Amino acid sequence: MNKKEISEIKKQFTPDNCAITRICGCYVDGEKTKKTELTDAFLSLPEEERFKYFEIFRKTLSGTIGKNLLNMDFPTDSEMPGGGQHFLLKLRTSHLEDPNLLEEFYDKIIETYDYGENYLILLIHALYDIPGKSSDNLEMFDASDEVYDFILCSICPVKLSKAGLSYDTAENCFRNRTRDWLVEMPDRGFLFPAFHDRGTDIHSFLYYSKNGEDLHESFVEALSGCTMPMTAGDQKETFHMLIEETLGETCDYTLVKNIHEQLTAMIEEKKDDPEPLALDKYQVRTLLEASGADSEKMEAFDYNFDETAGSKASLLVSNVANTRKFEIKTPVITIQVDPDCADLVETKIVDGRRCLVIGIDDNVTVNGISVTATEKNQEA
Repeated sequence: MNKKEISEIKKQFTPDNCAITRICGCYVDGEKTKKTELTDAFLSLPEEERFKYFEIFRKTLSGTIGKNLLNMDFPTDSEMPGGGQHFLLKLRTSHLEDPNLLEEFYDKIIETYDYGENYLILLIHALYDIPGKSSDNLEMFDASDEVYDFILCSICPVKLSKAGLSYDTAENCFRNRTRDWLVEMPDRGFLFPAFHDRGTDIHSFLYYSKNGEDLHESFVEALSGCTMPMTAGDQKETFHMLIEETLGETCDYTLVKNIHEQLTAMIEEKKDDPEPLALDKYQVRTLLEASGADSEKMEAFDYNFDETAGSKASLLVSNVANTRKFEIKTPVITIQVDPDCADLVETKIVDGRRCLVIGIDDNVTVNGISVTATEKNQEA
């Protein structure tokens, strides 16, 4: 799913567009014991409660694609009877009205979700009547030819509110605040089936993780049968390792600066594209060659890529490039430069030593104090 498709589904979690038919839930304590369960027609809930749930569901579809939101394809065996996709399909088809399927779903999560505190499993069913679109991309609500039938799961931590004083309006005084168990924004979640090309794709789903570096791999694999992709941090580390191993001693400051500029230009060029920008093996090779990589060193690139990332791997540019800063780091000094001003930093030989040279003007401060850009010569 891309940004536009995710945004389209998020819009259904509003009072005017609500497509939710049913909501179910299971409250679990830190000992993996079911404390209570809920099941309701969503529109029968009080308006104030619906607004709180809308916020949770929209949050489950928030974050960066490839980091917090991962498009996952089911393996073939997962779609066989007894597989993860096959079970989720049965759950969706039931419209959450089969108590046995719901209990089995809760048990699957409780068994595999590694979380030592209280949490709430929320599950909704929704029917979105997809409006058609005209040639000028305007929605035509009377031209729908498909209903997107889906479920969304949100797993939310439940934590005790902080102690403190509160004002008692009835007694007109301050008292010790009553501590309540509060449902927080989701830690995990998923949307099934995926919404691809503005239609249903039962062969994939969208997975959400609040922490993009802690994806709970075993939980996802047990629930869906899918193998987790590399985290955003792993992709960045893999990209750096690939460059270092391929280029070796020819990996200098200028070459890395060129790579950074190339990646930044790619992001700017594709900033309005809803699809995340990814680089496969051929595109990474092209990037390094365009940045000035030594042709002899590039002879080992294909082998290094296959060994480091995997021959079929692709790396999201948003995960491997930092467009907000350009950082130069030594064991004792760290310099951060606006990416647009990276050319102000050069490498030069000064008094026989290789140095980083930073061009400055008259607008310089040291520890917050304005100083002149030139040093006065002082006689002994």
